[in-house]
Amino acid sequence: MDKNIRIIYMGTPDFAVEPLKKIIDFGFNVVAVVTVPDKKSGRGQKIQFSPVKKFAIENNIPLFQPENLKDPDWLKQYTNIKPDLGIVVAFRMLPKVVWNLPPLGTFNLHASLLPLYRGAAPINWAIINGDTETGVTTFFLDEKIDTGKIILQKSVVITENESAGTLHDKLMYMGADMVLESVEKIISGQILQENAIAQTELNDTIRMSAPKIFKDDCKIDWSQDSKTIYNKIRGLSPYPAAWCDFEGTTAKILETRLSDITSNQPAGSLIIDNGKMFISTYDNLIEIITIQVAGSRAMSVGDYLRGHHR
Repeated sequence: MDKNIRIIYMGTPDFAVEPLKKIIDFGFNVVAVVTVPDKKSGRGQKIQFSPVKKFAIENNIPLFQPENLKDPDWLKQYTNIKPDLGIVVAFRMLPKVVWNLPPLGTFNLHASLLPLYRGAAPINWAIINGDTETGVTTFFLDEKIDTGKIILQKSVVITENESAGTLHDKLMYMGADMVLESVEKIISGQILQENAIAQTELNDTIRMSAPKIFKDDCKIDWSQDSKTIYNKIRGLSPYPAAWCDFEGTTAKILETRLSDITSNQPAGSLIIDNGKMFISTYDNLIEIITIQVAGSRAMSVGDYLRGHHR
């Protein structure tokens, strides 16, 4: 196996760091990293680097941060890199001129069992929809988002109390191993663009799509049944977090527990009983475990009640 082939790696968040680290640790030749431009964040509007940029700097890997992936100057730089293989993990949509350049192709790691949950938030939507299984997929990029030929897939169980945060970490490490395996199979000639597996289409349109999640999507509707609400809260925890109107302000609800206590008050009613907090839903009460009221840190309900309901 030729570990000297020239790999260009494109990614942004923490999820993209572990696969990059994995292929470098195994001696593959990452000749350049591409990530998003720096942005200002926080009250002080300090410049923030992406996690992938931090890793590239720490490991002395040539770094590119193009504003526009179709910019002629950037495309010239990219062509001069002469990549043999491209890898994309949690980045932006690439123009064809970019993903089509490497002779061995450009492949993507996606946090679902494609064609399930194509889109920006597959981890969140799998939990929100109450799925009991998900996984990771590597696939060659083509004209449409998340539709290319599959290289490898592996599944994992979604446990009943799984949050988006814990599932993210599971899939990150599983995905890193899969990226490494995909590189090895492509370089050795075991899997090429010609013999990769075409995706099949599904009739289940809900699970075909995993669109980006906005703040309004995160508001809790307490008139729904408790299981639906429970899945939504864990599917958005810890980020971007489900929220609701709460005692004259707003609060993020980060962790809950299902209850078999029948709700006999209007949906959304707050009930405090023996050091516990419940909110009524369409059917049963749902117990609040961890909460973050606007302007405060996240805390257990016990800590909140000691400070606000003595």
